[in-house]
Amino acid sequence: MPSLSPTMSEGTIVKWLKKEGDPIAPGDVLCDIQTDKAVVSFETEEEGILAKILVQEDAKDVKVGTVIALMVAEGEDWKSVEVPSSSDASSSIQSPPPTVPSSEQTSKPGSGVAGQEVKMPSLSPTMSEGTIVKWLKNEGDSVSPGDVLCDIQTDKAVVSFETEEEGVLAKILVQEDVKDVKVGTLIALMVSPGEDWKNVEIPSATAPSPPSAPRATAKPTVAAPQSESLGPAVRTLLEQYHLQSSQITATGRKGKLLKGDVLKYITDNKLKPKIPKEVPPPSAPKAAARTPAKPPKPSVPKQVGDGYIDTEVTSMRRTIAKRLTESKTTIPHAYGVTDCTIDKLIVLRKQLKEDGIKVSVNDFVIKAVALALQQCPQVNALYKGEEVTYPVDIDISVAVATDAGLVTPIVKAADAKGLEEISAAIQDLAKKARDGKLQPHEFQGGTFTVSNLGMYGVDEFSAIINPPQCGILAVGGSRTVLDDDRNPVTKMKITLSYDGRAIDEEVASEFLDVVREMLEDPSVMLLGGQRGLREKIGF
Repeated sequence: MPSLSPTMSEGTIVKWLKKEGDPIAPGDVLCDIQTDKAVVSFETEEEGILAKILVQEDAKDVKVGTVIALMVAEGEDWKSVEVPSSSDASSSIQSPPPTVPSSEQTSKPGSGVAGQEVKMPSLSPTMSEGTIVKWLKNEGDSVSPGDVLCDIQTDKAVVSFETEEEGVLAKILVQEDVKDVKVGTLIALMVSPGEDWKNVEIPSATAPSPPSAPRATAKPTVAAPQSESLGPAVRTLLEQYHLQSSQITATGRKGKLLKGDVLKYITDNKLKPKIPKEVPPPSAPKAAARTPAKPPKPSVPKQVGDGYIDTEVTSMRRTIAKRLTESKTTIPHAYGVTDCTIDKLIVLRKQLKEDGIKVSVNDFVIKAVALALQQCPQVNALYKGEEVTYPVDIDISVAVATDAGLVTPIVKAADAKGLEEISAAIQDLAKKARDGKLQPHEFQGGTFTVSNLGMYGVDEFSAIINPPQCGILAVGGSRTVLDDDRNPVTKMKITLSYDGRAIDEEVASEFLDVVREMLEDPSVMLLGGQRGLREKIGF
């Protein structure tokens, strides 16, 4: 049972998505797990066969670290897998999350002070590794519950890591800017107040703190049998990059080298495919003497004007790409487009500005969407585990572009907020997003998303749904056109992308009509979205 959120201590398997006997590839989703925050998909990094499911669906409160299933390598008899006893199960599961053993087991015997372990936390449901951007406490500093130890770059944002422990920070084991430190890796040691922090015992297994060094080192004991069981994809990669299997650390069952192991080695060492060696014609030995005199081939990669620069893809962008691909390939996207006349909105915005109230067109859009979701609750939906749920709260995710990638901070209870409150919330969240200072609760969740590219000169576009949400509204820029009477009017196109499994066409059309009506006549919005009330009071 993995830890899928920073505060998760136990979970419930909602649904197994793989059956016993099914083949498993790295990146496959084994099951959906109910954590203390949400239902999260559990992806495996292993390759093999799912041999035995030990914890069935809906078994409540399964502790993190409990063995939930067993896998075997491809080609092995999965039906005859050995099921460990309860004592073996508890010990064997400890291997995935903590890559470093506990201090009691790894500390060198002596007179030193036993330290409390501080490990790389999981600060988002999809986080598997992180980078410590800055330590905010120094060795010897006292630490209280709620203090921020360090800032960590996750796959989504830079998040402050708050400790719940009290004591003294005795030893920092992972320095700033060490890349891709796995969740569960020991990063620091603490001691209790009053203890000699300078004499803390350092676990021997933590000596190589940079995680990239051991990955490139080979383990001879594991590498010996690899050649006999190499898969075709692994062989191809080894040939393309002129590698030997003994150079790469194997993580598969019984020392099997996986495709992911080779790709990781290639990425960590920034390798490029090798050009196949030219074989000279056998009948012309003189040609072999001439081959060293050919300078053009090796000089090609060194040319200055190649026209490209290699940039490392961040873990955040990898996650964005993965989620977008998952969304487009698993969600049946349907679309609806409508054109809004926003002259009245522009006039009202100018009037508010004269009164000292500064709000943007996007603030009006978010308010209109929130009130439309009130009237069309079927659109305020989440698709989880083959079920559609309808949250009571209306929390609008707002797409914000940052240098690191797209982030979607959340305006909580947007239907209950006024335009000024929405404007202030968005400005604050956008600044935090661009500074990389968003807290997890500020970008995790949301029930509907608004993405506005109008300020970039985009007239119209369709957006990709952010699962498990079921809808996203893409907002284009305003443009001046002539109406039927040849009078200039200001138009703005909005496009709804919705999940066809959860939202019907009629409901989507009704939602777009409500949003359009509110944007075309903001008085409806100011009256709380009650369309019939306007006529009653003489608007």
